[in-house]
Amino acid sequence: MVGEAKDAETNTGPLDGLTILDASRVLVGPFCTMQLGDLGADVVKVERPDGGDQTRGWHPPKYGDSEESAYYMSINRNKRSITLNLASEDGRDLFRELAAKADVVVENFRVGQMDKWGLGYEDLRAENPELIYCSLSGYGEWGPDSSRPAYDIIMQAEGGMMSITGPEDGPPVRVGVAIADIGAGMYAAQAILAALLDRELGDGTGQKIDVSLLDGQVAWMTYMASNYFATGDPPERMGSKHPTIAPYQAFPTTDGYVVVAVASENIWPRFCEAIDRADLLADERFERNSDRVNNRSALDAILEAELSEYTTEELLNRFDDHEVPASDVKDMDEVFDNPQVQARGMHRTVSHPSAGEVEMVGSPMHFSQTPTSIRQYPPELGEQTAAILRELGYSDAEIERFRDNDVL
Repeated sequence: MVGEAKDAETNTGPLDGLTILDASRVLVGPFCTMQLGDLGADVVKVERPDGGDQTRGWHPPKYGDSEESAYYMSINRNKRSITLNLASEDGRDLFRELAAKADVVVENFRVGQMDKWGLGYEDLRAENPELIYCSLSGYGEWGPDSSRPAYDIIMQAEGGMMSITGPEDGPPVRVGVAIADIGAGMYAAQAILAALLDRELGDGTGQKIDVSLLDGQVAWMTYMASNYFATGDPPERMGSKHPTIAPYQAFPTTDGYVVVAVASENIWPRFCEAIDRADLLADERFERNSDRVNNRSALDAILEAELSEYTTEELLNRFDDHEVPASDVKDMDEVFDNPQVQARGMHRTVSHPSAGEVEMVGSPMHFSQTPTSIRQYPPELGEQTAAILRELGYSDAEIERFRDNDVL
């Protein structure tokens, strides 16, 4: 729980002093709680004794001699791991003790499972009325589909993302990372922070938060949904193109692709000059952005023929000289070799006891007074179990008894 004023010299971030009890696994919950951990919270990750978080075994790839997958490593730093068998009464009692001292509980079990165990919000708030309780699920806690299991690709399909992603004449394509999980994890972290602020500014009591993957995907439709509401026509797949800006897309070159963003009227003349096609400025079909959108097919044909005569580097140099936003399409090697990415601290390493030096993505949140930090490598299964139970006042003999009874 939040205590007295923080010592600036030992402050680990803006959430220093908060305790998060993380009963989630796979991606949506762990991604949420990693963000809270990066912000300085003490995140206690509760895992099953028989293997823990499923993603630990999602390899290859894995790091060195470690049995931990790269997937697990990517979303579980700044946490301490305790194993608890929640199918046992002693395991549930220990969870209740931890929740009584926590600021936040995050869980993503099947809807209703925590209530069956007596670990739902109403159960835990009786002992800890200040508790923020965040439940994550595929479809949410009410509605006709609330009991259905969910997977990212299904959510991208049901939420509309796949209907607008992929080549114009090709099949629907899922976004290459699990954005349904990641998006819901971001919404959950945002909701938790808002609930914590409300608790501090209000009467000091917590509340229940319900975030679903499907809701997050529908919310991410933003202007695509508004375009549909305004016209009644569902948007279709456009490859890399933009529905209301042109040109704003990837074009093939002699050796790859170049991506351009002519996102305002004052960029259009510079774009035409960069490719030595000032004649396009006199073409009434392309005078304004709305004209270019309405005559997109004709414009695309001209630009595809023109840009395909250049190498990617030649075009990037020309666009840079004329202040036209452009890029090549970078792979992961190029992304993390980018001086800007390095300058922003987005490529980090942490020492792990069995995996050695583990590379990972940094935090995108930058604070002037309470910076984020990587204080703890992704923990091995149950690595801090004894230490966490000692903090609750249990002796080594009692902890050993729990182990003997398959509680830990």
